[in-house]
Amino acid sequence: MKDQARIFLLCLFISTGILSHAQKTMTLQQCIDTGIQNNFDVEQRRISEQSEQLDYKQAKLSLLPDLNGNAGHGFNQGRSIDPFTNSPVTQSFNSSNFSLSSGLVLFSGLSRMNNIKRADLSRKAAQMELQQEKDNLAINIILAYLQVLSLNEQAHLVADQARLSAQQVERLDILNKEGAIKPSELSDLKGQFANDRLTIADNKNNLGNARLSLFRLMNITYDSTIIFEEINSDFSVADNRSSNSIYQSALQQLALVKAVDLRILSSIKSVQMARGALWPTLSLGGNAYTQYSSVARQNLAQNPSFNQTEDYVAINGQQYPVFVKKDNYLSSPIPYGTQLNNNLNSSLSLTLSIPIFNAFQQRTKIKQAQLEVKRNATIAADTKRQLQQEIDVAALNMQTAVEKYQTLLQQVAAYKESFDAAEARFTEGVGNSIDYLTAKNNLDRANRNLVNARYDYILRRKILDFYSNNRF
Repeated sequence: MKDQARIFLLCLFISTGILSHAQKTMTLQQCIDTGIQNNFDVEQRRISEQSEQLDYKQAKLSLLPDLNGNAGHGFNQGRSIDPFTNSPVTQSFNSSNFSLSSGLVLFSGLSRMNNIKRADLSRKAAQMELQQEKDNLAINIILAYLQVLSLNEQAHLVADQARLSAQQVERLDILNKEGAIKPSELSDLKGQFANDRLTIADNKNNLGNARLSLFRLMNITYDSTIIFEEINSDFSVADNRSSNSIYQSALQQLALVKAVDLRILSSIKSVQMARGALWPTLSLGGNAYTQYSSVARQNLAQNPSFNQTEDYVAINGQQYPVFVKKDNYLSSPIPYGTQLNNNLNSSLSLTLSIPIFNAFQQRTKIKQAQLEVKRNATIAADTKRQLQQEIDVAALNMQTAVEKYQTLLQQVAAYKESFDAAEARFTEGVGNSIDYLTAKNNLDRANRNLVNARYDYILRRKILDFYSNNRF
């Protein structure tokens, strides 16, 4: 039994990392940063925020004039219309046309300006929603982190408990061989030692699951060599913050609240944008056009010729034939560039478009936008109501955690005194195993409860700190 106890303690020290020197350390902030960097939901929110950024940029760019160009080239056979002369021809030819147009909206009922403001508010809301997703993940990581620390500290407690039980078993085994104690005393301590080992196994399993949960939240591969840095908290500082003051601070600072408020303002701008479509639209437009046809031809003057006619003139009684001058022309295709230059035409227009009747489509859009305002206002009110309830619960839990921790401190001190007395009597042989085990179990349970209470206090404190100043 003596050798078994020593072997067990050695394995226990190794398993809890006491003899390990190749461990990495991660702080709480490193865990939060790692989780935010790798989390899928955060990445989706980040993509949504980037999409809103692009929407905002495009809304501003919509104020610029548009510019569009068109080019076409066709091949024609049989009877068709010559685009150059606009007359029918029966021959094969090809043609080209080019156009350039631009337009600028001068006034549209301020719809575009309101759209820019709407997109800006949506962009800011998306930023707050991204931060909210990070905050939610950070709270979950803090909870998992503290759970790991709590179970890790309890692992040391149960290791100490098992070590103490092993020492008592070793001592009683010697006394039992000498016949100095009742065999039942040894049996009771062996049962306690077995119970301590079961507690160690349960704690090891719980600690492993807690570590897995933390690594899952960080979305990284599990590494058993990583240890997590302890968190120190000042238990002597009283927390006198009221739930109402915390709530007022949360309204001013939390991304959760800012996001829903910005969504309301964005939907209001959507209503104004929809109303702007009821106003006339004044637009300035310009257009340039030119074309080419392969059948377009031009006549070029050549050297004139003189043809003799049947007429004649008499000069001094002598007849002379009459010659008529004939201008000669050479028909040739008009060059491509020349046609484009000769056929170029342009126009400038100012257009006023007045909406008169469109089957009440725009009126319906206005009403839908107004309903979106009401929907977002309802969501905002419900969000703030839930936030106030959560803060009330968090403040109450904080007060309870403080009172519970202080009570457990007193309980541990009392059970420690009782155990020391029972251990002394048991070691001297004037006490029995029942009294000793009762005192030991009471102290062990109180110590574990104190560890849980300490980390519960840290968690409650961090949650209130987050609500108060948006920092963990």
